[in-house]
Amino acid sequence: MKFDTPAGKNPIDQMKVIGKPHDRIDGKFKTTGTAPYAYERHDVVANQAYGYIVGAGIAKGRINSMDLAEAKAAPGVIAIVTAADAGKLFKGDFNTALLLGGPEIQHYHQTIALVVAETFEQARAAAQLVRVDYARAKGRYDLAEGLKTAPLKGASSGEGSAAPPVEEIGDFKRGFADAPVKLDATYTTPDHSHAMMEPHASIGAWDGDKLTLWTSNQMIAWGKGDVAKTLGIPKDNVRLISPYIGGGFGGKLFVRTDAIMAALGAKAAGRPVKVALQRPLIINNTTHRPATTQRIRIGANKDGKITAIAHESGSGDLPGGKPETAVSQTKLMYAGANRLTSMRLAVLDLPEGNAMRAPGEAPGLMALEIAIDEMAEKLGMDPVQFRIVNDTQVDPEKPERRFSQRQLVQCLQQGSAAFGWNKRNAKPGSVRDGQWLIGMGVGAGFRNNLLMKSAARVAVDGKGIVTVTTDMTDIGTGSYTIIAQTAAEMMGVDLDRVVVQLGDSDSPASAGSGGQWGANNSTAGVYAACVKLREMVAQKLGFDAADIEFAGGKVRAGGRSVSLADAAGAAGLTAEDSIEYGDLDKKYQQSTFAGHFVEVAVNAYTGETRIRRMLAVCAAGRILNPKSARSQVIGAMTMGAGAALMEELAVDTRFGFFVNHDLATYEVPVHADIPHQEVIFLDEVDPISSPMKAKGVGELGLCGVGAAIANAIYNATGVRVRDYPITLDKMLHQLPNVA
Repeated sequence: MKFDTPAGKNPIDQMKVIGKPHDRIDGKFKTTGTAPYAYERHDVVANQAYGYIVGAGIAKGRINSMDLAEAKAAPGVIAIVTAADAGKLFKGDFNTALLLGGPEIQHYHQTIALVVAETFEQARAAAQLVRVDYARAKGRYDLAEGLKTAPLKGASSGEGSAAPPVEEIGDFKRGFADAPVKLDATYTTPDHSHAMMEPHASIGAWDGDKLTLWTSNQMIAWGKGDVAKTLGIPKDNVRLISPYIGGGFGGKLFVRTDAIMAALGAKAAGRPVKVALQRPLIINNTTHRPATTQRIRIGANKDGKITAIAHESGSGDLPGGKPETAVSQTKLMYAGANRLTSMRLAVLDLPEGNAMRAPGEAPGLMALEIAIDEMAEKLGMDPVQFRIVNDTQVDPEKPERRFSQRQLVQCLQQGSAAFGWNKRNAKPGSVRDGQWLIGMGVGAGFRNNLLMKSAARVAVDGKGIVTVTTDMTDIGTGSYTIIAQTAAEMMGVDLDRVVVQLGDSDSPASAGSGGQWGANNSTAGVYAACVKLREMVAQKLGFDAADIEFAGGKVRAGGRSVSLADAAGAAGLTAEDSIEYGDLDKKYQQSTFAGHFVEVAVNAYTGETRIRRMLAVCAAGRILNPKSARSQVIGAMTMGAGAALMEELAVDTRFGFFVNHDLATYEVPVHADIPHQEVIFLDEVDPISSPMKAKGVGELGLCGVGAAIANAIYNATGVRVRDYPITLDKMLHQLPNVA
């Protein structure tokens, strides 16, 4: 199905199943431990052995020699795989570094060997016996130092966030110089880890020259292609299966070393091999969100209208990598005639930087939305009103290009009313509750809407059961449920009459899970297949397809009524189709918006920060399932709290690795850190987006949260911290005197 004109009225608009807060279909399996994750697939293939990865002990240099004798002689050892005996391997399309290193080492904890043994404990013990002699080379590990000479570099995150090396609209230098009110400030965000609960894990098994990987991967079709390319085998010889994923946040968008080493280990051992990355290797071996240094300059008239805005960002990555596109949202967020954005990329020898939830916008808004608050204070304006004054309904750089939907003002206004913003005291440090300083903060959220081809197969059998098959994944986002809702709505059956089969590369290729594109595109692909199946039913029954109604398990037209089961017949009916998009996303700017509101308490004696309340108001097209959508947003808000207050990968700039590479020292929020959270979805449909008229919320819920917390801390204390995370040591010496 080609979607190249705005969606008109269609069966989804009935909203009998779509738009209702259904429980997640996979919920009962996950809460009872019966949803099998990749490493737990003991049932799929017999005689599984265990692989344990050895990571490089240097960040840059060369392996002089590896002594494997003691490890090979250890109890239970079946095989050891290194680059010397793995055969020729290639770099996949989505990796910056090789997934098996040696003799050259590109980053710390890069895989250099896999030890395969009968048990996990035997593999782990033997891995400690691998003796490696390194020739350490000088590396580049300091972002601040690297940015001093870093060249300008444009890039796309591949997720709707992109910017050229430098771009100027109007005359920023003159506009900024002439502005009566100015801000020029620098902000930093640190390196972040995905810290998902389920580790990167895979089971590899060969049947002749055909490979099956049970793996934890968000993008099955991408993964299949990269496995084939890395191993140098035909794509048709690779199958990926990933029905349940215990979190990914972008870290599992791409094939990582666990999958490749499971395949190589299985080949060497002559039997299936399972591999799970230990937590230090998840942090140092896979990908992370790169640190940024961002300079923002804003000039405005005394009435609050922005006349000049510049956002310059610098980040680092391995040779051949890309910058974090932190300036992207500033190109679209606020009006202003004179505009400048630029990005610099420092070459670093740290582990690979790549996609993490809302790449670009998440760290970019952590800086921009503090700067907006600082500018509002300079102008003596309420920060909500300052944002509203500078709203735009067109792309500021291409005024002829309108937003398909843009309800940022409504998000801010409704959020202000619901949160009690009118009770906020604009004077920082003036509200106390015993020993606690109380403050409120706001941040705007923005995330682009990305359209991707997505396919599905829908079948109905002689019992009236509808089965949907697609390689779409569910990373905890509720894909099973919204896909089932779509099929139920389209085919006129109850939700319990729909079976959904996900995560198998032998199925039609979907959009996959990432970039906030999964829900809208995968359900649109199911919609397309259902339209074709409805037409098949109509043709078989001799009904007029334009007049047909599917409801209550029956098919009606022209006064006739036939059960869907009878229409399908004993042989059943099957349809397969995909959603393919035209150029509507070129004609209209498609984005999602949010208003984030936070109340914090900061201890006047210790500087400890406690979040008291959080509210997100989101405008993101049709909400397919309010219950699972709310879960996505409150999860993102929690991640935003972590980024604002505690999350930071500490870089050892001498030896080039993340020191706190475990969940004991890389701190993430726990239940005690998160207070009451409220989410409001504006009533919005976007016919420009897809037949579903939906968009996405999974990443929007994160964008702007960190800055809202930072702004609330400033309102509480009068201390402006521009370097995340906002830990007590950064403000303790500046807190108001305590009598």
